[in-house]
Amino acid sequence: MKKLSVSICLLLLLAAAAWAETGTERFERVAGRLVEAFNAGDHEGIQRDFNQIMLEAFPLDKSRPFFEQLLSDYGRIKKLGSPRLVPPVQAIFPAHFERVILDIKLVLDGQDKIAGLWFLPHTPDIPVPDEHETPLSLPFEGTWSVIWGGDTKELNQHRGTPNQRFAFDFLIVDESGKTYRGEGKKNEDYPAFGRKILVPADGVVTEVIRGVRDNVPGSMNPYSALGNAVVIQHREHEVSVLAHLKQGAIEVKAGDRVKRGQLLGLCGNSGNSSEPHLHYHLQNTPIVQDGTGIKCFFQDVLLTREGKTEKIKRCSPVKGDLVRPE
Repeated sequence: MKKLSVSICLLLLLAAAAWAETGTERFERVAGRLVEAFNAGDHEGIQRDFNQIMLEAFPLDKSRPFFEQLLSDYGRIKKLGSPRLVPPVQAIFPAHFERVILDIKLVLDGQDKIAGLWFLPHTPDIPVPDEHETPLSLPFEGTWSVIWGGDTKELNQHRGTPNQRFAFDFLIVDESGKTYRGEGKKNEDYPAFGRKILVPADGVVTEVIRGVRDNVPGSMNPYSALGNAVVIQHREHEVSVLAHLKQGAIEVKAGDRVKRGQLLGLCGNSGNSSEPHLHYHLQNTPIVQDGTGIKCFFQDVLLTREGKTEKIKRCSPVKGDLVRPE
């Protein structure tokens, strides 16, 4: 198949709103207008959604013959599939043309203008298990609080990001609900900082990110969003991601076979993190950005919810819960 792509130099300093918004709605609106204009042969209409960089790099005298050739080769676009979000500014749509399926990769700037556009060979979706088979343990000792977790946007700020849609953020609070001692200006003021993080299930380490410095509390690093992190493959489509670990404290390397309960590293404050905590999620591929999240259940948990503590054999906690291994 003829390779069809448009690679445009992207504006990297985007407006803060674009970095913060993780839902697919903004991409769906722009993609819908693109498809409508393409099918109608409205090349000026396509360009109305381009930002200035795109207009300069891909003006009408270049874009018109490109889209005319695309239409001639593959026909009109009959429908768009559900997008896969690649935070913070990209989405990939499977586009069903009359004669082929291609992937449309769309990049938006802070004003929801097209800053990058590619038409690429279609990559089939990676299977997503309805339910994980791997027995999972909480990846720490002692009692931690679930600051984000659950199946709704109100309970879980990760819901709009496909690979993190069932993610958890865990931190440690005192009896008054505070996460730090003193003024909270140093990582050492937070009891979560430096706590042991454990392997949640047997598997093979596929990727380790190390060397990202820990943030000063309140300062976040979106450019290395995961911070120091470990990716562990448990079975073909079940992969754990543990992020924001302490710099210089990871005890494993890529290729290691690890056992449940083994020391993985220490809790840190690296990456897109405002205070020391652990981010954990389960997804269907070791390629982090291509993943789809899997709802996970931890075995043998002591759960405290609304002041009541009980033993749960198979637990998927939510925001506000206190959890510890039984």
